[in-house]
Amino acid sequence: MKQDYITIKEVNLNNNCPECYNNNGLHVTFLQKFVETRFYKSITSDLSHKMECRTCNSMIYPERWTEDIERVFDYHKKASTPKAPTYKLKKNAWAVIASLAFIVITALIIVLF
Repeated sequence: MKQDYITIKEVNLNNNCPECYNNNGLHVTFLQKFVETRFYKSITSDLSHKMECRTCNSMIYPERWTEDIERVFDYHKKASTPKAPTYKLKKNAWAVIASLAFIVITALIIVLF
């Protein structure tokens, strides 16, 4: 099973970085979970985010956020619309379903006749 995240929205923030105090390096990325197996592909409703400073190359965790960063983050979180959760069966799943249906129908024909 392969779990990955797809990018919904990327935003550059003009707030000061809590690490290096530079005001043009903060970058936030909103992500949505994508799952792929041999039988199906699915975009889930599981959302995530990450904030990093591209000037000092450090991850900015929510404990270090100032009120200004939190306010701007909440605004962009509301403005980003995630993709609708989807579920798509692959050819392997359809083959299993078809073979099971064939076995059940054959068994019913044998029992009834």
